[in-house]
Amino acid sequence: MQYPLFTRKSAHKTALFLILTLILSSLTVFAQDKTDKKKKEKVQKEGLKSVYKRWKDEDVRWIITDEERKTFDALKTDDEREQFIEQFWLRRDPDPDTDANEYREEYYQRIAYANENFTSGIPGWKTDRGRIYIMFGAPHQKESHPSGGSYNRPTWEGGGSTSTYPFEIWWYRYLEGVGSDIEIEFVDPTGSGEYRIARNPNEKDALLYTPNAGLTLAEELGLSSKADRIAYGGIGGFNGGGGNQLFGQRAKDQPFERLNQLALLQKPPKVKFNDLAALAGESELPKASFDVLSAGMNINLLRVTENAVLTSFTVQLDNSDLVYKEIGGLPQAAINVYAKITNVAGRRAGQFEDVVTSSYTPEALESGMQQKSAYQKNVVLPPGNYKIDLVVRDVNSGKTGVIKQGFVVPRYEEGKLSTSTMILASKIEPLAGRLPSGQFVLGSLKVIPNATGEFKTDQILGVYMQVYNVAVDQATLRPSVDIEYVITQRDKEVMRIKEDGKNGMSTITSQQITLARQIPLKQFKPGFYDVQVFVKDNVAGTTVATDKDSFHVK
Repeated sequence: MQYPLFTRKSAHKTALFLILTLILSSLTVFAQDKTDKKKKEKVQKEGLKSVYKRWKDEDVRWIITDEERKTFDALKTDDEREQFIEQFWLRRDPDPDTDANEYREEYYQRIAYANENFTSGIPGWKTDRGRIYIMFGAPHQKESHPSGGSYNRPTWEGGGSTSTYPFEIWWYRYLEGVGSDIEIEFVDPTGSGEYRIARNPNEKDALLYTPNAGLTLAEELGLSSKADRIAYGGIGGFNGGGGNQLFGQRAKDQPFERLNQLALLQKPPKVKFNDLAALAGESELPKASFDVLSAGMNINLLRVTENAVLTSFTVQLDNSDLVYKEIGGLPQAAINVYAKITNVAGRRAGQFEDVVTSSYTPEALESGMQQKSAYQKNVVLPPGNYKIDLVVRDVNSGKTGVIKQGFVVPRYEEGKLSTSTMILASKIEPLAGRLPSGQFVLGSLKVIPNATGEFKTDQILGVYMQVYNVAVDQATLRPSVDIEYVITQRDKEVMRIKEDGKNGMSTITSQQITLARQIPLKQFKPGFYDVQVFVKDNVAGTTVATDKDSFHVK
């Protein structure tokens, strides 16, 4: 057999063909690799997005607030989302100074419990029982009827006997943001194991639509109609009113009360002012804009021991800046107050949070709006340098005020003549036999500080302070002191008052002296003034003077 001979020209063509084939193959492989890489990156990106979406829509679905959800949706990068998630749990951490986040750990335990115990045709965390358990934890009491059957109604449901579907009643002593004595009824009308929140007591009644069966006592006596009970959703009564003629109905079973409770149970649990903590500087989350609420704060320091000082924080608000809403027939304003106290090392030294309310009768509201509201919190701190971050928010309007202020807690040396800070007060009055407890109480006096230092000419300027380690004259067994209040304007003396201890409020009888003086301002012209107190201990031969404190007469 003869084979064709390859010429030099045909050999060149063959080599060129092989090279082109290799190049095309390489390009095809490269393009395929690039496509695979893009697909892989897309899958990874979508996977990451799905992780964050599942966290928002499943993990924290029942506890994330609308504001947090909007903020999370607006984030652009995964780093921002990771930071958000970290701060989300930090805001709910009951003790941020520990490594563990007790709330988060308990929360995921609740999800696991719900999936294990409440799963029916859908996962347990999606059911009504699962949602309530995840949001609020286990009820304080639970009544369970897993098989339904014969049921004797309590009097507030109308009495009488009927047969029921499976149902449970969960009772909570108190739920933040919902109220006290909260009763939630779950009914399983299909027998599938999926219990749903009932809107009225009739939903568990298996004989509700069976004529002349499962009647209430009023229906048995012909005093009400079962048809009316079905139509109006009540428990029987005259003229289709839905009430009960024989027995009183509980207030919490009234239709509007039930609907209001159901609405409140749909809302995420309150973060209990840790949303205010974010504004106070504990969080780097993007902050929502808010209208500013004007507030004044002052800090007063009174000795307890050499190493313990009563630090009194007073917050003052103008009622005209607050929104009053009618609650129980009375116009009422409510203010959330949150404060965090840290030392120079940044460690938390104290924290307080409260809801302050202000209410008037409708007739007194107009005059009440011209007044001020004050709140006070006392915290005992050791000597040192501190900072307080305080946030106040009007619950009804959303207006928010933020105050950040540094302060020094002094060390009161034993045996050295010294004073507390001077309190400029709106009111000082004896307790006159009343129990010495509550806000603004100092010893036997009620002292309401004026946190802004602003007074009107028809008001009284109150001055309160304590003097420590005053020497005692051994002949009289009493101190011998000269005390003067000096008021100046631009360093020019306007008034000087000598304290004799005979005004019924000051006590100059022991080593610790209490000074309380009320000064009418009707003779003062509008302007800014300074007040200072000088104390001379005639026995020890020492003198102490307070720092000047300013006030404004309008």
